[in-house]
Amino acid sequence: MSRVSIEEASQLSADEELSGIERRRFERTELLVRVEYSTVDEIFSEFTRDINEGGLFIETEKPRPTGTEVAMRFNLPGSDAPLQTIGRVVWVRSASDDEPAGMGIEFDELSEDDRTRINAMIRSLRTGPGEASAG
Repeated sequence: MSRVSIEEASQLSADEELSGIERRRFERTELLVRVEYSTVDEIFSEFTRDINEGGLFIETEKPRPTGTEVAMRFNLPGSDAPLQTIGRVVWVRSASDDEPAGMGIEFDELSEDDRTRINAMIRSLRTGPGEASAG
């Protein structure tokens, strides 16, 4: 399995990120969902602010170091079945006036069914109410 180079991903400074350099392969979609996640020795419950089929951002004042593996569990809007996956911290951000502190998690293990569920949810959020039938 191919993995993102953690060293390269963590080298990107806030200035580079603001100047338009974009590492994401998938467009983010805003979504506020509680995420329960755990590392080898700790369990946390925080909120995600956005998601895409490649990963998500967890808002937290205590982000885990890059390279940390995390097991995650969360419910997508409109679904009773929780989504469970494994991911890895690929970048960390300190709080600023414009952005909250947190960490970017890349999904390492995501079933095809869960990827389909995320994509369907993202499409419905992007089209918004009343726009789904247009086209």
